[in-house]
Amino acid sequence: MTFDKKTLLVSLGDEAGLSLAAEMLRGGELVIFPTETVYGLGASAYDADAAYAVFEAKGRPHDNPLIVHVAKPEDAESIAYTNKLYYRLARAFMPGPITIILKKRDIIPDEVTAGGNTVGIRCPSHPVAHRFIELAGVPVAAPSANLSGRPSPTRFSHCTDDMMGRVSAIIDGGECDIGLESTVVLLTGEDSLKILRPGGVSRDALLCVVSDVTVADGLREGEIPLSPGMKYKHYAPRTPLFLLKGSRTRVTEYVKGKIAAGERCLFISYDEDSAGFGGVSISLGGADDVRSHAKRLFAALREADRIGETRTIDVIYSYAPSEGGDGLDPAIYNRLIRAANHTIVEV
Repeated sequence: MTFDKKTLLVSLGDEAGLSLAAEMLRGGELVIFPTETVYGLGASAYDADAAYAVFEAKGRPHDNPLIVHVAKPEDAESIAYTNKLYYRLARAFMPGPITIILKKRDIIPDEVTAGGNTVGIRCPSHPVAHRFIELAGVPVAAPSANLSGRPSPTRFSHCTDDMMGRVSAIIDGGECDIGLESTVVLLTGEDSLKILRPGGVSRDALLCVVSDVTVADGLREGEIPLSPGMKYKHYAPRTPLFLLKGSRTRVTEYVKGKIAAGERCLFISYDEDSAGFGGVSISLGGADDVRSHAKRLFAALREADRIGETRTIDVIYSYAPSEGGDGLDPAIYNRLIRAANHTIVEV
């Protein structure tokens, strides 16, 4: 399939352009829009052909479901079967970086849900996303707006790099505030849920609303994924990425040793560790600034690809973040371990 669409670029603050993009989406076209997490590649959630086109534009497997974005939590009523726990979570976290899996209504075509009988509902807090969905007047089915497998886009330029000619419009909303996709949860009881994908809403935050919160294991053979990100390798830079597990001192000394041995490597590091080791580095921010690490992660992986276009890089190293705990650490670990194809080196 060839992709040679004329792509409308909508500037931040361009209300007329935003209205035109909303009209395009309502008419069956694909439109990229910003959210507080990452940029989304949107189609009308009512339009099976448009949903199919999303998979084609991304090069995404058709058995990977799309999340449906709504302007208000109560808009979920027309597309899914809600319940009391949904509204408890909505009051606490919507608009915001959470996606809630519910049983879908028949109005949502199977192309959106990869043939499953559930749909993920998300109400983004980004003002441009909210206005765009409101103008469209339909729920918007959207995965992240990147070519499948590449790091998710957190900046307008990431979207134009990947998707020019593949979509009808790209809306500029500035840099995404969170930088990692939403937390996806499955409601398992009247007061219990399971985290299918960690994100901007932490397990501890969920425990303030729900008494029982578990975390999903990996997808079993033959099982239909309920959430994006459960089945396939994601976020990978073009150069092999290795996560280094150990103290910051041991990690930086390990990288220095590799450089001294002649290895052409790139180090995704912290501000405090990026100077003086003699190689190419990209910083995620201060060592203790986990919010910055999340916000910069995908941009750092894309920058590593850009650097690799002009000089030879054989390997990328990064810290292995904590797998557990509260806050954004589990979400960062989830993305990095997939980007590294589960490759961790003890140092």
